[in-house]
Amino acid sequence: MSHFRDHGLSRPTQATPGESHMSRYRPPSPASSQYITPQGAELLRQELEQLWRVERPEVTRAVTEAAAQGDRSENAEYTYGKRRLREIDRRVRYLRKRLDGMVIVDQPPSDPRRVYFGAWVTLETEAGEAVRYRIVGPDEIDREPGFISMDSPLARVLLGRRLDDEVRVELPGGTRRFIIVEVAYPPR
Repeated sequence: MSHFRDHGLSRPTQATPGESHMSRYRPPSPASSQYITPQGAELLRQELEQLWRVERPEVTRAVTEAAAQGDRSENAEYTYGKRRLREIDRRVRYLRKRLDGMVIVDQPPSDPRRVYFGAWVTLETEAGEAVRYRIVGPDEIDREPGFISMDSPLARVLLGRRLDDEVRVELPGGTRRFIIVEVAYPPR
């Protein structure tokens, strides 16, 4: 006799191809690179400081005041404040853990004609257009236009290449070719 029938439980069903079942399981995100520029690390530290020293105490004060008003179940300010506290705490934990494991890259490479982390790379497209990207850590890509993560397909193809090299990268729209026409590193 089945263990499931003994306890009145039904046997779990397997999803058939094309059928999906909702579940709480989410595969872990792939680990992103631990490299960061000095400017990126400073911005993460400033965000952590702002959240911990300014925003969290303000929200905590607001939640305490809202709780003192009585019925918490109908108090939107209390509910919102508690949710915001959880968001702040989650981000603070993430930033602390992330900053502890970061490798700050603040030295120029030995060969400035090669593409390494932190480089500004100007590429010529097949259409003859010039596009410029800076290869940075995944925590920095939204800081400025043209910043791409070192984990991106384009950056992975560019890393270690030299000036005048032709590179091919597989993108969702198909294979693209570029020629590296300039490699520059910001002044330190």
